[in-house]
Amino acid sequence: MAAGRLVSMKEVAAAAQVSVGTVSNVLNRPEIVSPDRRERVEAAIAELGYVRNDAARQLKVGTSRTVGAIVLDSGNPFYAQLVSGIESAAEASSLAVIAGSTGNREQRERLYLSLFEEQRVRGILLASAGGTRDLVDGIRRRGTPVVLVESGADAAGGSSVSVDDVAGGAIAVQHLVEIGRRRIGVLAPRRDLRQVADRLRGAQQAAAEAGAEIEVLDADDLSVLAGRTVGEEIVARPRAERPDAVFCVNDLLAVGVLQAFAFRHQVAVPEEIALVGYDDIAFARSTVVPLTSVAQPADLMGRTALALLEEQVLSDDAPPRQVSFTPTLVERESTTG
Repeated sequence: MAAGRLVSMKEVAAAAQVSVGTVSNVLNRPEIVSPDRRERVEAAIAELGYVRNDAARQLKVGTSRTVGAIVLDSGNPFYAQLVSGIESAAEASSLAVIAGSTGNREQRERLYLSLFEEQRVRGILLASAGGTRDLVDGIRRRGTPVVLVESGADAAGGSSVSVDDVAGGAIAVQHLVEIGRRRIGVLAPRRDLRQVADRLRGAQQAAAEAGAEIEVLDADDLSVLAGRTVGEEIVARPRAERPDAVFCVNDLLAVGVLQAFAFRHQVAVPEEIALVGYDDIAFARSTVVPLTSVAQPADLMGRTALALLEEQVLSDDAPPRQVSFTPTLVERESTTG
């Protein structure tokens, strides 16, 4: 099948040797179709790559004014700011954005990808939890552009926008070493996520170069509550066994850790334990002790992702591009006192 050409229901019917009406029934009322015919139709759909069009059956791919955006966690202010950047750029081009949050789950990511393709969106901006490469490749082959967000070089040759998270992890630990910290805890749950794994790797590399000690701390998820639980576990240790600094792979975790430390003034930040987060969300500057954080340009990343998507929409021959940003450290009182 040529790139960008949509398979018709008539072609599916011919391949399955049934009527178009039978194909329609399999899609909409499968219970009234015999098992044999249903299996033949489903096999033809899978082989031909047919995608039903619920939104506008005659709409040509690429003419829609709606963009689909898929993020990992809408509860994380970083992703809210990322989507805001996408929406600002979209508004300037008279486009609309529909956003979905996967909750870091592959199954939910697959659902959103399939639904957006069915709705014939203009293109998809995807912050992926991983594991959907096959689906993304198929969507691209059928003519819907997909730009990866928070991902490095796209192995399939598509466009992507990313931040150098290895460098970001290294920046955090280098700062802690520079202020004299030698026993550094790195709170890094969900190491199956590429972003977390890269931040941890950068932290470990920087610690090894400086001769500092790294303790990898785990948690249930990437939330404030998970950070608070780990913070309470650190507080429960004898003082001599506590780290003298903690680097959290996102700001939500760092806020939770700070809450645990501040409760009844159990741990002085940064005098006893310095604290660094990641993302530099707006709340980081207004915590009880303003939080030092590794900043990602979320708004700019969103705007850039949409620009790369438009390049693919407007020209089939546009070469894919990979844009990578370097994070920066924003120093506040959680490390500088």
